[in-house]
Formats: sequence, C-alpha cells, structure tokens
Amino acid sequence: MKLIHLSDLHLGKRLGERNLIEDQRDILQKILAVIDAERPHAVLIAGDVYDRSVPPAEAVLLLDDFLTRLAGRNLPTFLISGNHDSAERLSFGAALMEGSGIHIAPVYGGQVSPVTLSDEYGPVHIYSLPFVKPAHVREHFPDAEIASYTDALRVAVEQMGVQAAERNVLIAHQFVTGRDGADTPERSDSENVSVGGLDNVDLSVFAPFDYVALGHIHKPQYVGRETVRYCGTPLKYSFSEVRQEKSVTVVEFGPKGSLTLRTVPLTPLHEMRELRGTLREILTAERSDPRADDYFRVILTDEEEVPDAIGKLRTLCPYVLRLEYDNARTRAAVRLEAPDVLEGKSPVDLFAEFYEQQNARPMSAEQRAFCEKLMEEIEEATA
Repeated sequence: MKLIHLSDLHLGKRLGERNLIEDQRDILQKILAVIDAERPHAVLIAGDVYDRSVPPAEAVLLLDDFLTRLAGRNLPTFLISGNHDSAERLSFGAALMEGSGIHIAPVYGGQVSPVTLSDEYGPVHIYSLPFVKPAHVREHFPDAEIASYTDALRVAVEQMGVQAAERNVLIAHQFVTGRDGADTPERSDSENVSVGGLDNVDLSVFAPFDYVALGHIHKPQYVGRETVRYCGTPLKYSFSEVRQEKSVTVVEFGPKGSLTLRTVPLTPLHEMRELRGTLREILTAERSDPRADDYFRVILTDEEEVPDAIGKLRTLCPYVLRLEYDNARTRAAVRLEAPDVLEGKSPVDLFAEFYEQQNARPMSAEQRAFCEKLMEEIEEATA
C-alpha cells in the first residue's frame, strides 16, 4: 500500500506584505501531478491546513478546489486540524464528505476510530487525531492523570485500542521529541514555539504505530525512528527555511514490519533567496541566475543606512520581502547609558557620545560639523 504524506499547507498565509495564495495554488497543482504519477492508495494531510483559525475566503476556496480534485480521483484523503486551524470550522460538513472519500477528523471527543484500507497483505488501520492539548483530553477522562502533553497523548492513544498485530498509521499534529527532550526536531521561524518546551510529546507514546504522519514542524525530518516523520511544508514560509528542500513524502507498506520511505522534491513558483553586501555591490553584481522574481531577504553591510534602500533594490528584484543591516552598529549590541557627567558638555558633545554608543564608532568630522551647524540654527530659531 502506498500513501502520500502532506502537512502544514498554511493556506492563506502572507509573507511580510506578500500574499502567497498564487504560490499555494501552484504548489497544490504540482502536488496533484505527483499524486497522479505515484498513484497512491490514500493521501494524509497532517494539520495546519489553514494559516489561521478564521481563514480568508480565497484560502477556503483553494482548499475546496483541492479536495474536490482529490475526490474526483476516487482517492481516500485523510485530513486533521492543526494548532493553526479551528477544528470546528475545518470539520464542518465532514459527515457529508465521507461519501466522497474525504475523511476530516472531527473535534476530539475522547475516541478516535480508524478507517481501514486493505491490500494483498491485509488491513491498514488509519487513525486521525487532531491537534490536542491536555485540557482537551482531560475533559473526557477526568480521572486520568494528565499533567503534560505526553500524558494527554498517551491517554488518547490508549483509548484507541490499537491492534498491534496489524498495520497501523497515526496522523497527528504535535511537537514530538525523544525521551526527556532528546532528538528534538529542528524548528523554523515560521512555527509557533511554546516557551520551555511545555508542548513536547514523548516519542514512546507512538509505539503501537507502524507509521506516524506528523505535522507541525516545517523541515522534513524524522524523530527517533524513521517511521515517526514530519514531512514538512510544501513551501518555504520563512527565510530560516532558505536552504531546505521541500518535498512530498511517499510511504510504501509491505507486510507487517516492512515499510519504505522516499521523498519527491517540489519546485516553488518563486524560490526564496538571500543577498548580502553593500547596496552598490548588490546592484552592480553580475549574476548567472536570471530569476529576479524570486523572494529575497537582503542583508546590507553598508555602515550607514541607505535612504530608500528597499526601493532601489526593487529595481533589480521586485520581491524584496525583508531588509536587514549587518554592520558595526548592529553587531555591537551596545547598551546605551546616560553620560556620567553632564556639566561642561555642549549639546554637540552629548549627541556625539550618544552617536558613538548607538553606532559603535565616533562621528566623522563632516558629521560633527553638520551637527554643530544644525544646533546653531536650532538655538537661533528658539532665541
């Protein structure tokens, strides 16, 4: 049996001022092309379908189109809510969609029943567990000891009654780590982070499952064992992901105990890139790559801030989404302090001290002369 594992579509997401809906429409079309080439028995979508709990209309329409196309292929599709989704909104109409092979996990109600698919080796039970917090599980099992996310997931899994002798798949959306926080997944800037690791779920709770299709972490990777896997996002959603290769995960089951994994790369409509140097260097550099319509993070090394730098950069690269400076001032991280002695110091002297603390270097003679002239004009105007 062959399964396609997707997650973290984040439909409706914006990157800075850029609306990514066309990028997402394009990547979903490419995912459909992968599905047509691979001919899987089912598709698993492991949460964060939308980027926020109340998605924009264009995101809802895009998901509607994607699910309609999957249903038109008579392809069972399993979809759960993530921490960005509203489980209630996402599962609206789920009972009606079952007839089309679209299985949307309902709001967690204390019991998760599997959908069973079969191949020549027998049944494969697919369990869909939406994102849950300890309070969600505690509500249904008030007598259980649930003090952490690990406790909550352990109780939720125990209630499933998994038949260990058969092949079992779990779709979940949680932050999974090894025992005592070991094997911590590599995170990205575009993810919601819980302070202190309070949302960690210990890998051990997933022991009954042959494959765990995880969502939440944006970089493709496994945790502890290869069969507990984050497939990652289909697109790069932050510049911390620049060097990641996005993909679709293909899971192929043989008999119990036999499973292979591989990935199919995805090519975005707009790649994400970084440029570094002075403004002059960036604007005059010769480049072999002509793709100026990529998304850029630009790091300027000019010691002085350049007026309208982003406007000048956009004459070369229309989609400069982030501009930063890396120079003596930004690296110094100097703590600004009031001068110990004020008496006997002119306004220019005080400003010069402030300038040096702020920029990690003294004013030039030209800057000091300009400042003195400006102070004189202010004094005359206020006399």
